[in-house]
Amino acid sequence: MSDLPNCIKCSSEYTYDDGTMYVCPECGHEWSKEITDTDESEAKVITDANGNMLQDGDTITVMKNLKVKGSSLVVKVGTKVKNIRLVDGDHNIDCKIDGIGAMKLKSEFVKKV
Repeated sequence: MSDLPNCIKCSSEYTYDDGTMYVCPECGHEWSKEITDTDESEAKVITDANGNMLQDGDTITVMKNLKVKGSSLVVKVGTKVKNIRLVDGDHNIDCKIDGIGAMKLKSEFVKKV
């Protein structure tokens, strides 16, 4: 195994050393070897199910029926969610859904509008 870090943009494990930079052959991202661990966590990119980069304030659509834990409610396919907020953790989208309230969603079950 190599000691090279995974790509900080797409998490690819196929990075290579190019002088003073690391390069990802899958997404083409280049970054300096001098980036610290704190910089990597700030540079973490959250993507939707299609690979589009998500940002705070985006509008997303739910791609799968999602049961609300502790309730009989279901977030239906096609539900639009406006003004999302990205957070750290397994459920990395914090939002408010009409008729249900505040929720946390996983980015793998949504797509950007």
